Amino acid sequence: MNFNFIKIRKYWYLLSLLVIVPGLISLGVRGLNKSIDFTGGSMLELKFEQKVDTGDVGAVLKDAGLAEASVVQEGSGNVIMIRTKHLSQKESTGLLQSIEKKLGGFTPLLNETVGPTIGKELRNKAILSLVIAFALMIVYITIRFELLSGIAAISALVHDILVTVGLVSLLGLEVDGAFIAALLTIVGYSINDTIVVFDRIRENMHKRDKNEHLHELIDNSIRQTMVRSINTGMSVIFALIALLVFGGASLKSFVAIMLIGVIAGFYSSIFVASPLWYDFRRLRGETV
Repeated sequence: MNFNFIKIRKYWYLLSLLVIVPGLISLGVRGLNKSIDFTGGSMLELKFEQKVDTGDVGAVLKDAGLAEASVVQEGSGNVIMIRTKHLSQKESTGLLQSIEKKLGGFTPLLNETVGPTIGKELRNKAILSLVIAFALMIVYITIRFELLSGIAAISALVHDILVTVGLVSLLGLEVDGAFIAALLTIVGYSINDTIVVFDRIRENMHKRDKNEHLHELIDNSIRQTMVRSINTGMSVIFALIALLVFGGASLKSFVAIMLIGVIAGFYSSIFVASPLWYDFRRLRGETV
């Protein structure tokens, strides 16, 4: 039995909206859980001589007036990552002395400060990177296929970004500099999968039977590339799940964001991009 992807496309659009709208509401109300890369602050990574409990570190920070600081345990349990508000050199030295006095000796692996100006610059460059990537992609796809294909592909990428950013806000995942790398990687993965489907559509258009409706041709093209999309998608998803389960604590947020984006990209290349291209051709008045 052949599955009709295009005829029930409105259900795919509805499913996307059910994910995107709550995400946008969360984004407007809660915003993103920004790390010091964006807000400015201090980051300390300490390797203790023995295993320490994050609760004990948190108690020291609370006594120092830094109750809002984030504490993450890494590796074998003796490496602690602390993210907190901006600390002056004197405050940082005092905090380290207090930690050493109460929890024992350690070796500082990292002690850096990111100013809010740098965070703002990073955000602006991130937006600029996405805009440039989208512009170059739409030019490439227009040259290789047609303008409507480019618009449909970029619309699907915007879908992926909205799904990813919205769910990151809903889940409260921390957004740091790696978040930008994750978004650009997701965009690259998604557009590659979309182009594979569009390429098959173009091939089938050249040998299209005069009695074949466009929605039938698209359905056939999607089915012909489905196995490839599933195999590629599941390979990436399995690798990300392994990293999420067995990777270090510092990787978890990045991997979780990647996992959300890859699933969104896999979905959009099949259920969003091609249906949008079909609807764009209909809106242009073509007989489909």
